[in-house]
Amino acid sequence: MIGRTSTTLARVVGRNLSSQLSRSAVMATATTAASSNWSNIMTSTVNAVPKRSMVSVAESSSAHEAWEKSCYVAIDFTIPDDHLVFEAVQRFAAYNIGCLITTGENGEITGVVSERDYIKKVALMGKISMDTKIKEISTKTDNLITASPGDTVDECMEKMLTRGIRHLPILDDSKKVIGMLSIKDCIKATLEERNRDINMLSNFACGRGGTMVVD
Repeated sequence: MIGRTSTTLARVVGRNLSSQLSRSAVMATATTAASSNWSNIMTSTVNAVPKRSMVSVAESSSAHEAWEKSCYVAIDFTIPDDHLVFEAVQRFAAYNIGCLITTGENGEITGVVSERDYIKKVALMGKISMDTKIKEISTKTDNLITASPGDTVDECMEKMLTRGIRHLPILDDSKKVIGMLSIKDCIKATLEERNRDINMLSNFACGRGGTMVVD
């Protein structure tokens, strides 16, 4: 009697265990299917989101790019150094500028002449601009600070601030003059860069695309 009872009890326990294992297998299968479906939904959602452009906000304009927007790009910013200071002053007033590049007999750069040169070396010295040649008051090439077309605007501003000057001649690799940059041009380019960066970061924050900072 006891043997038959034990056998019956074992069968009942076995059936219950088998039933529980079957239910566990069904639940595991359902969970896997749900997880797979959720993964597919998330993948489709991510793929549907517009990709943002990977543009750096740390890029800086070059000296040549800034010069192309300068007032100097539309005028002749050179003057022979054997001309009179009065002619340079006339150019300053006519073009509303503060500096000109001086050239020699063969058109080579010999220096720069600025409003400060006129004030310090002509007006304050009691000289007459119509009797003084530009070469007598200009800053010569040996002491000239210049920029190259590939210099950044930040680098140009650093040169100006370090030396206390407001203008930089732009020279190519052969030392030929190709432009002139003023501190005003650098400030204008810097403000444009900052406004561009602010707009791109605002668009990025609002989910309208924009930029990613990669530097």
